[in-house]
Amino acid sequence: MDLGFCNVILVKEENTRFRGWLVRRLCCFLWSLEQRIPPCQDPLQKIMESTGVQSLLSGRAPGGAGEGQPPALLKEEVRRILGHIQAPPRPFLLRLFSWVLLRFLNCLFLNVQLHKGQMKMVHKAAEAGLPLVLLSTHKSLLDGILLPFVLLSQGLGVLRVVWDTHACTPALRALLRSLGGLFLPTEANLFLDSPEEVFARGVVRAAVEQLLLSGQPLLIFLEEAPGAPGPRLSALGQAWLGLVVQAVQAGIVPDVTLVPVAIAYDLVPDAPYDMHQASVPMGLWTGALAVLRRLCSGWGCSHKACVRVQLAQPFSLQEYTTNARSCWGDRQTLEHLLQPVILGHCAIVPDTEKEQEWTPVTRLLLALGEEDQLLVRRLSRHILNASVASSAVMSTAIMATLLLTKHRKGVALSQLLGDFSWLTEEMLLRGFDVGFSGQLRSLVQHTLSLLRAHVVLLRVHQGDLLVVPRPGRGLVHLAHLSAELLPIFLSEAVGACAVRGLLAGRVPPEGPWELHGVELLSQRELYHQVLLLLHLLPRDLLLLQPCQSSYCYCQEVLDRLIQCGLLVAEETPGSRPACDTGRQRLSAKLLWKLSGDFSDSDSDDFEEAQGRCFRLGEQSRCPDFFIFLCRLLRPLLKAFAQAAAFLRWGRLPDTESGYVEQLLGFLQTSAQEEGLFEYADPNLALSAVWTFRDLGVLQQTPSPAGPQLTLSPAFASQDSQHKLEQFIRQFVCS
Repeated sequence: MDLGFCNVILVKEENTRFRGWLVRRLCCFLWSLEQRIPPCQDPLQKIMESTGVQSLLSGRAPGGAGEGQPPALLKEEVRRILGHIQAPPRPFLLRLFSWVLLRFLNCLFLNVQLHKGQMKMVHKAAEAGLPLVLLSTHKSLLDGILLPFVLLSQGLGVLRVVWDTHACTPALRALLRSLGGLFLPTEANLFLDSPEEVFARGVVRAAVEQLLLSGQPLLIFLEEAPGAPGPRLSALGQAWLGLVVQAVQAGIVPDVTLVPVAIAYDLVPDAPYDMHQASVPMGLWTGALAVLRRLCSGWGCSHKACVRVQLAQPFSLQEYTTNARSCWGDRQTLEHLLQPVILGHCAIVPDTEKEQEWTPVTRLLLALGEEDQLLVRRLSRHILNASVASSAVMSTAIMATLLLTKHRKGVALSQLLGDFSWLTEEMLLRGFDVGFSGQLRSLVQHTLSLLRAHVVLLRVHQGDLLVVPRPGRGLVHLAHLSAELLPIFLSEAVGACAVRGLLAGRVPPEGPWELHGVELLSQRELYHQVLLLLHLLPRDLLLLQPCQSSYCYCQEVLDRLIQCGLLVAEETPGSRPACDTGRQRLSAKLLWKLSGDFSDSDSDDFEEAQGRCFRLGEQSRCPDFFIFLCRLLRPLLKAFAQAAAFLRWGRLPDTESGYVEQLLGFLQTSAQEEGLFEYADPNLALSAVWTFRDLGVLQQTPSPAGPQLTLSPAFASQDSQHKLEQFIRQFVCS
């Protein structure tokens, strides 16, 4: 509370206008009655009068009345489609649902934290009179209910939330629409182009334009549903963001204020079932039973999880559009960037942006021009990067990372306390927030109680505890939690794996740290290795800012390694000392650049840096920290290396889903043999197959049964497959 945080679900007598013993017992109900819900009229008439709908009715737009359909019938069709998209929020239902949800959240969580300063910042942005569009990460099925409740309780009004039509039954969709939900009608198929789909998408576009004109805040999830196999960025989220961009480009609204949002859980509430493998969408009864089961399991439990909601700095869509178009450069496919280097045909890695789009392009996005489509994709990555950077790290993620990377065979509680404190300080030094406070021992004990299903606690002599991760599914769950720390140390992890690749051919990996420290590493070699790894890693993992060139990222990686002491500059004979501040002769080349210049001219100093050399740091903490960083990327790189080895045994041709199943079975078998269960993950298997497809290892060929994956001629020989495997394994820490 002293730092400006508030617990949204803590409602007392002071939060109402009334006082007394009865108020103390009914404060939650009275609080829900006092929530300010702005009046919202039915926008049907305004949407019917909008230019887009009128064009559809008159036949001037594709999919309109040009085929002789009666206008009255078309108007009725528009009304029906609008009924599937949205409904006027019902204040009584919203208040009742807020009261029920408040009681449920108090049973489920210890607190839901929100910073008052961040909320004040969003209120100030809303006072400018521009529509608010909040774009959030997606960690749980509960996000779409929790975030609107939090923002409604803080006076932001009724939040319009975009939901996936196929994830809910008609009854649940009707309830969520009454609470402010938005759905694409079933006719507005994202990937088909019949006249019915075109007509429905035109109505959706008009509804979004009217929503922005009315000033109601809109919430879009940029990530796919949690646990869903596939790309990280949501095709549905990009489609709705494209509609917002299109409304601004068409001048329907002058501008839009975009607010990145992040939500973090100690433990993500379990879904009622594996919704991604079930063929039946979630319904009212399924959700109600899940709530009851959760309440029963948490009844009387003294250790509850915490939630943190983070709101990042709002920014203008128009301002971003103007600045983003000025820093677009050339793009090349992964096949052109890496395949010649892997096969030994070329030794130079182009400093060019990688073209890699795994999120399918929807028909709603194709309605935009080619430049605007690229703008939406870059904007979604930019906002997701901002959301992830502002997200708080919870204590369970720190604990899972320590158990996976440093203490797989077990650790005493006394030592775990010191490591927990060390890792927390490292994150705070890098400018990231944590979602916890309190005394260290109590905090660690609380965290272990939350992870009790995935760790074993053994009491040893002298009253200490031994903490051991459970093998199998326990390690897989800990790996999912530890992934939350990867964005914090990603630059250092990439640099450490690049250094590992440089030393792999010179020094035995099992050799002592002092033997590794003797080797000189030139800056040219480091840049080369970082670029190789940068191109290999998926863009969904890196989430690089669109305006950041590869050269700038290499320099950032090198700076981070120097700052944390893993690399130390080595003065070579004949070179200017690093500490030399003497005057240098000015040449025609200016020593400064314009603040907005993100072009490839940043690499002008590359030649000057070729002579610089580095050694590994000699501090006592360096070996452990180096291994810690390398192990953060080990699950992904290990899955890629195993996928390269599997090319010899995989049965091709096969469909993409069939080959992913083959690879996943191979990863699970290998994980059982090696005891490294964290890389036997369906998402990692799918990422490996997609990366190999982009790399030109696998290629798609048409067939009567659908597209089939086959082995490309360039990697048909065992020699080329061995080169691919060795190329990836050089970055893997054993």
